[in-house]
Amino acid sequence: MAICTCHNLGRPLIVPLSLTKIPSRNCKFSVQSCSLSSNQSQKKLVVEVKEKLGRDYHSLPVGKNGRDDEEMILWFLKDRKFSVDEAVSKLTKAIKWRAEFRVSELSEESVKSIANTGKAYVHDSLDVYGRPVLMVVASNHFPAVHDPIENEKLCVFLIEKALQKLPAGKEQILGIFDLRGFSNENADLKFLTFLFNVFYYYYPSRLGQVLFVEAPFIFKPIWHVAKPLLRSYASLASFCSVETLRKEYFTEETLPTNFRE
Repeated sequence: MAICTCHNLGRPLIVPLSLTKIPSRNCKFSVQSCSLSSNQSQKKLVVEVKEKLGRDYHSLPVGKNGRDDEEMILWFLKDRKFSVDEAVSKLTKAIKWRAEFRVSELSEESVKSIANTGKAYVHDSLDVYGRPVLMVVASNHFPAVHDPIENEKLCVFLIEKALQKLPAGKEQILGIFDLRGFSNENADLKFLTFLFNVFYYYYPSRLGQVLFVEAPFIFKPIWHVAKPLLRSYASLASFCSVETLRKEYFTEETLPTNFRE
């Protein structure tokens, strides 16, 4: 209890100490200490992963997206719930794949021919949640005609391009499949599986949501077969109308051209 004098009444006034206690600076310091401790723990794990990769997988490339890329290491640690062994395992596969696929050599020019089909592109504007948008126009995709390797190169190039558009503080992108005009000629379960495998193994947790827009009846059996193959990413997918896309994901200024009336 604390005792103070009320000058107007001239008698002591008993006030509970809890009402007069001033928050101690130690509380703030404690919160900051926890934050610092967390950051320090993460940095320690990043160093541990980097040293393990350097020691056990010294043949892997270094530099951007290499075995000593601390930003990439931290991302995979987060994806693997900060398990060093699991992060090392997944990172090793990802770095090897990037080298074998020659991701760093992909460019606008190298995918120009297949990109000119209009089957996929990165939208110029972000959605209302600040996410870069990877657009797929299914009716322009013909697996019997287009080279599957070129399709894969375009896919990876566009993922890289979308990630480069991430604003500060944002970590994921939005994938949109425009299924208007979709027919059996456009069906490509193999490529759909490749797309989600790339996200799962090599760009983990980068795909925030997938929208299937105006899916026709013939797409449903394909999705039924594909869904189990996509593992956890299947839960990110939802079906919507053009109207929903317009109202909930874009403004009039940022709406993709192919969805304008």
